[in-house]
Parts: sequence; C-alpha cells; structure tokens
Amino acid sequence: MAQKKHSRKLFTGVVVALLAAALTYAFWPRPLLVDIGEVKRLPMVVTINEEGRTKVRHAYVVSTPIAGRLLRVEVEPGDAVVRGETVVARMLPTSPSALDIRTREQAQATVQSAEAALRVAQADMNKARADTELAESNLERTQKLHSSGIVSAAALQRDETAARLAEANLDTARAAISMRIAELNSARAMLISFDDQGLGHAAAEQNTDAIPLLAPTSGLILQVKQQSEIALPAGTPIIEIGNVAEDLEIEAELLSSDAVQVQNGARVIIDNWGGPERLEGIVERIEPWGFTKYSALGVEEQRVKVKIGFVSPPAARQGLGHGFRVEVRIVTWQADAALTIPSSSLFRTEGGWAVFVANDEGRAEQRAVTLAANNGMLAAVSDGLEGGERIVLYPSATLSEDSRIAQRAVEG
Repeated sequence: MAQKKHSRKLFTGVVVALLAAALTYAFWPRPLLVDIGEVKRLPMVVTINEEGRTKVRHAYVVSTPIAGRLLRVEVEPGDAVVRGETVVARMLPTSPSALDIRTREQAQATVQSAEAALRVAQADMNKARADTELAESNLERTQKLHSSGIVSAAALQRDETAARLAEANLDTARAAISMRIAELNSARAMLISFDDQGLGHAAAEQNTDAIPLLAPTSGLILQVKQQSEIALPAGTPIIEIGNVAEDLEIEAELLSSDAVQVQNGARVIIDNWGGPERLEGIVERIEPWGFTKYSALGVEEQRVKVKIGFVSPPAARQGLGHGFRVEVRIVTWQADAALTIPSSSLFRTEGGWAVFVANDEGRAEQRAVTLAANNGMLAAVSDGLEGGERIVLYPSATLSEDSRIAQRAVEG
C-alpha cells in the first residue's frame, strides 16, 4: 500500500514537472523573425521619370503664297526633299467668284462708261489728226512763200510752232486712246465670273502655268496637311518638312516641383522607345513658364516643358521619328560607389531617418542615419552606417530597441 502511494506521488511529480516545462517553453520570449540585409557599396542614380515626345526642333511649314487652287499633292510622308530643288506642290491662280446682281450691274455700267470715254478719245484723236494735217499744209505753203521772199521769217516761225503743237496734240490723243482701252479692259475683267465660261476660259488661257512650291529645307516630308486638289486662301498650311536624322529632340512635361531639381546639361537616360538599347541625352533647356494641366484622374498640376537633346548618334536610334513616345529619366544625383541600403529599411524618428542594425548578440540596435539621396528603391547613406553591417529590411511596429531578432527562413 505504501509502495503504491509512493509511485503515484512520483508520477504526479513527473507530470507536473513536464507541464511546467511545457508552459515555460511556451511562454519563454522568442526572437522576432525579420528579414536582414547588408549595407553595400553600389553604383546608384536618382532620376526623375517622365513620358516625353520626340519632335523636330526646326520644322518648316509650306503654306500657300497666294489665294488659288492647289493641285493634287504628289509627295508622301517620308519622302526626301532637297532645299530649293524639290517641287512639293503646285498651285493655279484662283478662279473668279460669282457676281451678285448689284455688282454685275455696276460692272456693266463701268464698261459702258469706258466705251463712251474711248469714243470721246477717238474723236479727239481725229480732231488732232485733222489739225496736224492743216498745220503741216500751212507750214509747207509758208516755206515756199518764204523762199520767194513774199512771207517774213516771223510768219514762217509761227507756222512751224503751230505744226509742232498740232503734232503734240496728236500724240496726246493717241495716249488717251491707249489709256481708255486699258480702262475698258479693266472694266470688262470685273465682269468675269466663275459661271462666265467664255471670259473664264480666255483668262485661264493667259495663266496656264502652275506656280511651283519648292522645299524650303532639306529633309523628309513629316506631314501632308492638304492632299487633294482644293481652292485655298493665302497662308494655308500644306506640308510640314523637317530633318529627322539631325534635328530631333525630346519634349517632356515635368511637374514644377521636379523641374526645379533639374539643371541644364543634366544627363538623361532614354528608355522604352522601341529599340534594343537605351539612348543617352542631355537637358538643353528648361522653359521658365509653367502651365496648368489636368491629369487622367482630374488632378490639377503645374507643368514645365523641358527640351532634351540626343547624345547617342542617329545610327543608334534608327526608326525614331517625329511625335514618337519615349520614356526619359533625368539624372539629378549619381555616384559610382555609394554606401547603399534598401529604402524599405528606413523609418522616421525625431524628425530624421533611422534603421535597425542587427548586432552580434542577435538584438536590434536603433541607429540614426543621414541620407545623401533616395530613389525609392535604394538610399545612399552619408553617415551612421559602415559597409558590411546588417540591417533589418522591413521593420515592423512591434520591433523596438534591444529586441531579440533572428533571420526569417528563406522558402525554397
């Protein structure tokens, strides 16, 4: 009986000890599992990323020099042209417009007036011709009498003057007739209308040669704005010409807060343009005037235009033309061997940045750091860390100073 009591006590003690050990193990503080990375020296760049459009820096627009009828344009976009040699379009003078009743009646009255003035001028010429014939006859008779000594020299001189005056009046009458004929032709031209087939054909026969429009610069046809034959007023754009190979640039619209960080001469990485390799560019001009633009979500933004020139040769960007979409990354900071950490390891504290360093004792040590740059993926540290140190990559809210930590097992 005593032996059974002793065995029961021993068994109970063992059970209690095992239960206590299990509870102690269950509630014993364990290290917090975290992802740990290493501080490394790596090349790093900080960029402003934006979408851009290519454009020819100096594009030439060929416009109609006069109002007239444009003949069908034969050139196509992509055709090469030579300055001053290639004919890009041809024009004919404009056809006369239709006349309303009042304008036609006024023009007809002007024609009748010009015809009457011409008849008056012809009558004046006939009178002047008769006066000239009379003066010449008197002069001839006076010359004979003067040679016989019957008429004085004064009479001869008077008849000579009268003959010259009559000849001058005849020349004046002839000039007046020419002037009246021109006025009559001008008045008749006012009657020409697009529905006046006879006069219209007569006027067209005098202007059968089309006016050629030559290329103002050498390059390629970028765009044909008017293809078919059509009547156009003066100054209407017809064709746009530019040199895609040598005069191509990129225009990007940056947020004004980003534009103030960019300097002229900054390096630009051009990506996703369709070619196999990235292109290099340089910021050439930052416009001083901003404008308001609404994003796809309806957010009002202040944008600034930035002009970017190509550094890569034309052979490296074959196929890139006017108005093509590209992605540009404007470099605002770069270093060949920066002390870098993942941006996910940073957190704010006391107005600055800090990280948790995993020390040799397996505990988290909070340390303030000073950043030189941050591109959203990597951060360059200028003070507070050394190369090779281990840091917590994704610090949680439960992690604090001197907490026990351990590396989370990597699956796979």
